[in-house]
This record gives sequence, C-alpha cells and structure tokens, in this order.
Amino acid sequence: MAKYRLLNKEELKGLEKEFVEYLVVNGIAAEDWESMKRETPNSAERIVDLFSDVVFEKILRNVKFLEIHEKKSIRTFSCGSEEIELITMELETDDADFTNPNFISQAMLNPPKDLLVYRTEKPYSDARELEIFKMIENGCLVSNGKLHQTLSVAIDKL
Repeated sequence: MAKYRLLNKEELKGLEKEFVEYLVVNGIAAEDWESMKRETPNSAERIVDLFSDVVFEKILRNVKFLEIHEKKSIRTFSCGSEEIELITMELETDDADFTNPNFISQAMLNPPKDLLVYRTEKPYSDARELEIFKMIENGCLVSNGKLHQTLSVAIDKL
C-alpha cells in the first residue's frame, strides 16, 4: 500500500518516461514488466505503489508554501523543516470574499476594523511530507509564498 496514494492512470501516463527509468533502475526490463502485469498483478501493483511514493516524496520535499482561500478567511503556511507557520486573515462579514484577489489587496491596504490577523507555529505532528500531503488532499494549494511573505511583513507592522 502506498504511503501517500497510488498515482492514477492519467498521472502515470504523464510520468511514463520516469516510470520506465524507475523500472530500469530496479532491474525490470520491458518484457518482464509486461509479464509481471499479466502473471503477478499484485507484484506489479506494488511496483506502482513504490513508484508513487517516490514521486510524491520528491514533490513534497520541495514544497515550501501552501495556502487555502475560503470566502471568509485565507490561510497561508510556511513549511519549514521542523515546524509549520500559519498566517490567517479572517473577516466574519457577509461581504468578505478572500477568494477574490482584489478583496485581499483591499483588506491589506485598508484593513476593516473587525479583520482578524494572526500568526502561529507548531511542530509537525506527522512526518513533514506526510502532513503536507494531508493538507493538500484537504484543499491546500502549493504556492510561491508571496502572499505568506506579504502577510508576514504586514503583521510585523501592526
């Protein structure tokens, strides 16, 4: 069973070259792979499990920032090696829309009086990559960190 999740057929198709290289590195020739899929499908699935883990591990190791935008809040995360930092902006009014970039800009330029902004950090409760994977599976998006860094500077000025 994969540590993260099994890559789906579409994802595997996009990584076909890398998968072939993975098979070669692990001493599995093309004809052996075809034979394995037919004769021992459980073994073939285990190979795909292991490849899936390698792919996700490589991607997740490079994730530095995540964010999630909801109507009434935005949460940005800086994923350090030992801990994760969260910066949140929340507004409990009906006209709040943190899914709209213009609204975010306006809230930062002219903060509404009831805008809540806070920062916190915590150590990972699971392995770093596993925790990041769970966050992505629950709706977080990998980001370039610009919003997190901007919010960090804004909080420091408050």
